[in-house]
Amino acid sequence: MVPANKNTPAKKKSKDSLFTRINKWLHLWLGLVSGIIVLIVCLTGCIWVFNDEIEGLLEPETKVERQDKPVITPAQLSALVARDYPDKLPAYASYQQGRTVNLNLRDKVEKKEKGERGGGRRGGGVTLKINPYTGEVISKEVRKKGETDFFRFILNGHRFLWMPYEIGRPIVNYGTMVFVVLLITGLIWWYPKKWSKSTRDKSFKIKWGASFKRVNLDLHNVLGFYSLLFLLAIALTGMVYGIKWYSEGLYWVTSGGEKLAEFKRMESDSLQLNKHYTPEVAMDLAWNKVIAQHPKSQGFYYNFPDTSKAKATIGITVYPTAGQFYNSKGYTFDQHTLAELKRADAYAVDYADASAAVKLRKMNYDIHVGSILGFPGKVLAFLASLIGASLPITGFLIWYGRKFKKKKKPSGQDKPLQKAVKKQEAVKPELAESL
Repeated sequence: MVPANKNTPAKKKSKDSLFTRINKWLHLWLGLVSGIIVLIVCLTGCIWVFNDEIEGLLEPETKVERQDKPVITPAQLSALVARDYPDKLPAYASYQQGRTVNLNLRDKVEKKEKGERGGGRRGGGVTLKINPYTGEVISKEVRKKGETDFFRFILNGHRFLWMPYEIGRPIVNYGTMVFVVLLITGLIWWYPKKWSKSTRDKSFKIKWGASFKRVNLDLHNVLGFYSLLFLLAIALTGMVYGIKWYSEGLYWVTSGGEKLAEFKRMESDSLQLNKHYTPEVAMDLAWNKVIAQHPKSQGFYYNFPDTSKAKATIGITVYPTAGQFYNSKGYTFDQHTLAELKRADAYAVDYADASAAVKLRKMNYDIHVGSILGFPGKVLAFLASLIGASLPITGFLIWYGRKFKKKKKPSGQDKPLQKAVKKQEAVKPELAESL
């Protein structure tokens, strides 16, 4: 057997492993399928992050300096509505220190519907912004049925793509799950086989002076890497709200095998109707009880008892820190007897007394929007979401450039060399037979 000629071209290196090929295939096609979903969800998400701050800038009249005095009570709000809006009823109120109280009203309904008493159906679309210390109405917003404000429109897009809820919500939920897979497969694809100065520069730096294709590739790879952990945190916490089995599974893992207690809607004792308190008195007594336990809370949310439903309850949630929700405490009261109804779900437990798994669950929303780290965290969430919105665009341009790039025609001076190569390839089989 004749030894191989030293001038014979070396064998080509083996192709990518099966795992690498599958990883690339998943990243490519899952990215193409979910691109528009990721773009919308991330873009609306980065806008929603600063909804409070933007509303404060657009409505400077709603900013109120903190005063060392009690805020307006539910009874005072009810009296205001009865005086100025006799055809309405107070529905729910929310407040954050430094801002006005937002009071939403519902229509009084006299007619009976489906065998039930009239009254209490939410409607009218009226929101009053009220000075929390003086009770002065700063502004009034009226919306027709079906109308939404800007940030509600943004949130609807973020949650269900402006589609019917039962269709859009699952698309967003599982589109987010696909995005998690894309982040993981992208990291695997990004990771260099060998580390050198050249690979470090390509992996961590954007070569701004290069061609458009190279800059676009760097934007996809480098920015995707830097935002990876933030985007994973945002995506994984987002799925808690939409995918039941994932939410329960995450709690099971983080709690060491405990089952997540389901939210159970509490009910008032309807047999006690009209035997103890009027709705207005009950609301104020419940409020006084809660605020006495949390005198330094910087925000609250509460719903007025729905007089059309004998089993409806009074719900009050207090927020110790403005702009954060993880350490909130919720209370539920019987609207007739004022008995406190104990809930068993994670959100009803005091943060200080909660287990690690419950604390993580209570922090879920703040992690999702970045407010867990205060304003700097919201900035990070905004930037990460903005990068997340750019990834489908830069990724599509990379795929399109490679899939439909124009093949260069060989120049005239290359033709003799190509002919020589072809001639050599034609001779090789004959040479192999002679050996």
